[in-house]
Amino acid sequence: MRKFRILNGQIFDEKGSFHEDSLYFFGERIVTGEEYRALEVPEETVDADGGYVVPGFTDIHFHGCAGYDCCDGTAEALREIARYELSRGITSITPATMTVSEEKLMQIARAVREVQADGATLQGLYMEGPFISEKKKGAQKADDIRKPDLALFGRLQEASGGAFKTVALAPETEGAMEFIWALSGSVTLSLAHMTADYETVCEAFRNGASQITHLYNAMPPLSHREPGPIAAAADFEGCRAELICDGVHIHPAVVRATFRLFGDDRIILISDSMRATGMPDGEYELGGQRVFVKGRRALLADGTLAGSVTDLADCVRVAVKEMGIPLTSAVKCAAVNPAKAIGIYGEYGSLTAGKYADLLILDRNLELKEVFRHGGRN
Repeated sequence: MRKFRILNGQIFDEKGSFHEDSLYFFGERIVTGEEYRALEVPEETVDADGGYVVPGFTDIHFHGCAGYDCCDGTAEALREIARYELSRGITSITPATMTVSEEKLMQIARAVREVQADGATLQGLYMEGPFISEKKKGAQKADDIRKPDLALFGRLQEASGGAFKTVALAPETEGAMEFIWALSGSVTLSLAHMTADYETVCEAFRNGASQITHLYNAMPPLSHREPGPIAAAADFEGCRAELICDGVHIHPAVVRATFRLFGDDRIILISDSMRATGMPDGEYELGGQRVFVKGRRALLADGTLAGSVTDLADCVRVAVKEMGIPLTSAVKCAAVNPAKAIGIYGEYGSLTAGKYADLLILDRNLELKEVFRHGGRN
């Protein structure tokens, strides 16, 4: 077994800044310089050539890529998704379900237990739907929308072996507050696809919700007399907000304003990508509906945005290079904050001694040069 030293890199540190240094790891874990020098094993060095050394990214909310989708409900689909994501610098994932039938959700829950991924680490699942508002369903199918159901979620969670890390729901729906109260502390409750007003969202946060799904999308807009869920999320300091920075879902000026409003400690960059990501333009499927992809846009037949075709690493590049977000903030929101949101920050999300050696080397143009997962070079 070799020990690795990355030289001449701008290392992203726990304080959220870059400094020129070396990074050391052995086996699956990052080690200190002192521990590294004490290891009497062959050494391999990697020259970062002045590039950025950052924690591997974690995408907590996306549906698919490379022609596969979480809702395919197969271990093969999840494995292929994990392989593609790792090749793009996303080292941990929680793929998202859609508003589909209980039978399909159960198939997905069982499939996740069969996966032995050799790609990105499959940290669990994200449940987006079916507990949403029909009026703000977005690209979700109306036929399978239902009220929040603790018994149903319990069956799914048991079948998945506890894989569901995040559950999205509309707080104004019947039974939502009881659902949030009952599950608070066991999973992350994220508010989504809703018509809820400011007061209702505040009540949901008081009951235990702590996240808002793809901020601005599928919810009432921010208004000076009817502030709605966006202002409620900003007011509630314990709330993290997901943000899609693909250059399509949110205008760059609004992205910049959101960083000023929430701060980079509370924003989670997500891709919300669907199966056409990494594939040519054409016709695809998402949650049982036809999707038409051209360039960066994925649309239903009626023109509704249907997720994105941009992976998380590309979202980071868009945020920095096209939207003016500082690289330090973008890395924090793609690596640190999502790891905290799904409860894995003790092992992932920073380049701290003792944590898994999941890391990326980016060149000065933010293009991916190297990917390491659990110390292995990919």
